[in-house]
Parts: sequence; C-alpha cells; structure tokens
Amino acid sequence: MFAYIIRRALYAIPILVGVNLLTFVLFFVVNSPDDVARMHLGMKRVTPEAIEKWKEEHGYSRPLLYNADASGTGKLTETIFYDKSVRLFAFDFGSSDAGRDIGEDISQRMWPSLAIALPTLLIGLLVNISFSMLLAFFRGTYLDLSGVMLCVVLMSISGLFYIIGGQYLFSKLLHLVPVSGYEPGLQAWRFILLPVVIGVFSGIGSSSRWYRTIFLEEINRDYVRTARAKGLPEVRLLFRHVLKNALVPILTGIVVVLPLLFMGSLIMESFFGIPGLGSYTIEAIQTQDFAIVRAMVFLGSVLYILGLLLTDISYTLVDPRIRLS
Repeated sequence: MFAYIIRRALYAIPILVGVNLLTFVLFFVVNSPDDVARMHLGMKRVTPEAIEKWKEEHGYSRPLLYNADASGTGKLTETIFYDKSVRLFAFDFGSSDAGRDIGEDISQRMWPSLAIALPTLLIGLLVNISFSMLLAFFRGTYLDLSGVMLCVVLMSISGLFYIIGGQYLFSKLLHLVPVSGYEPGLQAWRFILLPVVIGVFSGIGSSSRWYRTIFLEEINRDYVRTARAKGLPEVRLLFRHVLKNALVPILTGIVVVLPLLFMGSLIMESFFGIPGLGSYTIEAIQTQDFAIVRAMVFLGSVLYILGLLLTDISYTLVDPRIRLS
C-alpha cells in the first residue's frame, strides 16, 4: 500500500510542473509583459518609457528565462520564470499587480470559502445519498418514478434561479437572513446559512440521480442476489453491502469538488458578497490582475492533484484489491 501511495504521489509531480509551464507560456509568452503593461496603463497613448517604468515597478523587467547580464546562479534566478513561476512551488505567491500580498489575502479569504463549501459538501452528501438510497429501496414504484422526475426538474433549473429566488424569498420577503455580505465571528452563520441551503438544494437533482444509478447497478450484482437469497434484510443489504461497494465511484465524484472547499464558488460568493477566494478570483479577472490569477490557477491545480491523491488512498481503504494493482 505504501508503494502504491508513493507511486501515485510521484505521478503528480510532472502534472504540476506541466500546468506551471503551460500557465507561464500563456501569461508571459502568448501575453507578453509589454501587453500586460499596456492593459494596465491603457491601450492608447502609452509611451515606451511608461511601459518600462510599470514593468520595473511590478517585477516584469527581467528576462524571461535566462539573464545573461547576471553572474552565477543569478543567470537563472534573476528571471521572470524563477520569480513568477518557480517560487510558486514554495507557495511564495509574491505580490499582486496592485501591490497586495497574495499569500496573506489567500490566508484571510480561505476561511469564508471553507465556511460555505464544507457544510455544503457534507450536508449535500448526506442528503443526496440518503435520498438516492430511498429511491433505490423503492425502485420500480411510483415513489421512485416521482423522485426521478423531481431530480430531472431540479437539474433543468439554472443555479442562478436558486440564488436569486432564495435571496428574494428568504431575505426580501421573509427577512430571515441578510441578502448579502459577510461578518466574521459568531454572526457569520447568518450570512452563510442561505448560500449553504441553496448549494445543497441545487445539487440534489444531478447528484441523487447519479447515486441512484450507482446503487441500482450494485443491487443487480450476483453477491446482492446471493445475500438476498440467504434472507438478509433489504435495509441491511443496502447500507452494509451496496453502499460500501458503491463508495469507489462516489469518491471519484467527491474529488471534483474538493478544490472548491478552498477555492470557493465563483458565482455563489459573487452574488452573496462573500469575501472568499471565489470572489477574489473574479475581482482579479475584472481588474486584470494576472498575478492573482496565476496564483489561483496554481493553487487550484495543487488542490485538485491533492484531491486525486487522497482519493487514490481512500480507494485502498474501501477496495483492498486496488492495493495489489
């Protein structure tokens, strides 16, 4: 098992290096530092002197890959590639184009994102798995058919409808929670309650229908028919055997949303005014602060690869056969 985990961890290194190199090419080769300076200064009537001054102030005046004027290791370290890309592997995100410390901003904004994403994930898993197992238990009945139709209806509705409708109903009409904003501390629950409820409710349709398909596939396997023939109760069969053997595809789906625990939801945080990493990324794109965008792309890649690694480890716990592969 240990060798399996080490092998999976080593696979992640070239992937992360490749993402870093691709990001560098997109931001510094396709879109040169001169282009970035023009976008910040204005496309019209920008003098070469103003461009060079802006590049000097923001650390874009160095050579891209090789500094022939430097000595020793400085030929490689005194470059844009080392300063803007290599340092990311040490989680040194540097400063934004506006002069703010990106690492400090991330450490402050990750907590509001976690406050929304973590309860949404855990409560959503509990609700979706329970609902889909209920449909699987009553498979082929009117309850199952009604549940599937409800899932299709929920899937067909845009997530923006849930957000706008929830704000109008619970905030403007019933005045139960604030429309938007955020307040740290004990009063934070008032601001995250509605986003969490909307996040859970909007995901019921697609997730429950997918889990139901997984459970029905497991129910039709030979070991389930054998256990049922031996007189094992249906409820015990579902929760003890079917659910356990269905964990592998369920864990595969969970890994997709793991980066969102830290990265935040772009749409949700923007509509509710939550100062998380999702709104942080949106603001950086709007202001064309590419230093923040690069940092968030790299951080998202690290979190996604870490999620894949954790998923591989969890596979070995729920399915011992994978340890031998």
